[in-house]
Amino acid sequence: MQTEDLIRALASDARPVPRHAVECRVGIGLASGGIVTLAAIAAALGFRPDLGVAMQAFPFWMKWAYTLSLGIGAIAATLHLARPDAARAPWLWLLALPFGLLLAAAVSELIRTPVDGWQRLWLGHSWTRCSMLVASLSVPLFAGLLWAFRRLAPTRLRLAGAMAGLASGACSATLYGLHCPEASATFVLTWYTLGMVLATLSGALIGPRFLRW
Repeated sequence: MQTEDLIRALASDARPVPRHAVECRVGIGLASGGIVTLAAIAAALGFRPDLGVAMQAFPFWMKWAYTLSLGIGAIAATLHLARPDAARAPWLWLLALPFGLLLAAAVSELIRTPVDGWQRLWLGHSWTRCSMLVASLSVPLFAGLLWAFRRLAPTRLRLAGAMAGLASGACSATLYGLHCPEASATFVLTWYTLGMVLATLSGALIGPRFLRW
């Protein structure tokens, strides 16, 4: 059989792929995982009782702006890396911008606070469990993304796994904010970020094993 004939034979049963098939599948995976994570927060942790009041204040939206911007950036990177022809993405450095902005807010916060109040800003009341909860609650979201990748064809497996982990961790941190009353920029910069880093590292380690096709 000639090469051209083989190609035509292999392509004869190919079906057209919907234009936004990747986005839809990743969206379904994230939404499914998000529902499980939200249900786990509601059942095991509960929502903060002053949530309605908190949502009217700047610190709540500062925290959400940080986690949501990281989540959106990581999801965009995940969508890019889900394709087999994904080239190097030089714009990934933009993911450092939310961290830099929150770092500036944390430094300003510390400057305005007497030194004897720094520990309270940094540790809050839940530093011992915050990072692990963010990382643990990201598992359903990461599982949803793994399900989505089963029908996709990533080739840069470790980076794709890391970005999927960051997307899961950032979405998890956003939902966890519905429970967590901590509002200090210093606290969020340290312990929320650590939880997202743990999710990212886990994705980088697990990704190559489960994303291989």
